[in-house]
Amino acid sequence: MSSLEEDNKLQLDFGKVCKVGAGGANVVPVAVQNIDTGEVILVAYVNEQALRASIKERRAIFWSTSRQELWEKGKTSGNGFELIEIYVNCEQNSLLYRVKPIAGGICHTKNAEDQPRNCFYRKIDMETGELENMDP
Repeated sequence: MSSLEEDNKLQLDFGKVCKVGAGGANVVPVAVQNIDTGEVILVAYVNEQALRASIKERRAIFWSTSRQELWEKGKTSGNGFELIEIYVNCEQNSLLYRVKPIAGGICHTKNAEDQPRNCFYRKIDMETGELENMDP
């Protein structure tokens, strides 16, 4: 795992969407929520192709901004999501996927017990600005 994924130093990429747009990818962010628990699992991006594929397959399929290709969460690990509902925001510039995890963990990172975590496993200490790992 990289230091970005494990450090307690806040290193937000505020230019991510600009970089994606400059690379020619027309995407919108999609928040992914566990329909049973209400937990926010991850935030990813979809382009038109990924959205159509998600609707057709009833699976959470995204656009990988780093690899510039479709990415089906869990295709290799088995830890994918059944797509239950899709919501669009008022300005139609972001989506919410409500999903049911198919099996196992959610994130590619793992805790000390070698168990997959939720992607939002660190929180910002608003006094120090450092990150606190909530699932070490």
